[in-house]
Amino acid sequence: MSEVKSLNGHSASERILDTATHLFSQSGYHGVSTREIASAAQVNEVTIFRHYPHKQDLYREVLRSGLQQVNLRGDLLARIAEASDGREALARTFDLISKTLNQKPEMLRILQYSALEMKADFDPLVREHLGALVDVVARYLEPWIKTGELRCTNTKTVIFALIAILMSHNSLVRVFPGEGLATEGLFEACSDFYTN
Repeated sequence: MSEVKSLNGHSASERILDTATHLFSQSGYHGVSTREIASAAQVNEVTIFRHYPHKQDLYREVLRSGLQQVNLRGDLLARIAEASDGREALARTFDLISKTLNQKPEMLRILQYSALEMKADFDPLVREHLGALVDVVARYLEPWIKTGELRCTNTKTVIFALIAILMSHNSLVRVFPGEGLATEGLFEACSDFYTN
């Protein structure tokens, strides 16, 4: 059964998902109601519950849909492999992670809210989608650990540290404005720690 298209050619389910993504990224799961989503999507709240029986189902679909759209760029992976030393490989890895997770800035904020607000039952969904990213990037960093140019025994640890820098940056800047918290500075501190 096809849905009737309206409002710029978007179906009700597309409008609900787009609107929910935007509102959840602005206010988190607990900060927005299904009534607010329905109003902003220009649908009846009953329509939301027809598509998503519970608010958590809608949130789960927002996460799943957004995470499926996060893709690694092959050209950026190749740049890691072509690096001349461990520090350059680390910088290129940070560039890849930054560009990958910032493809959809709303998803980065939703991931932050999820970590703070949601129960552990959402963790497998995030792990499933981001785990593949971490595994692939880890394989590209492995040679630099084996040569000793990156001081770490586990490549995933390095990648998680880089992801943490990216995810915490906006919050830190908001709390400590003007404190020299440029992304590059945070990365340099991490890079100094992991390289000889």
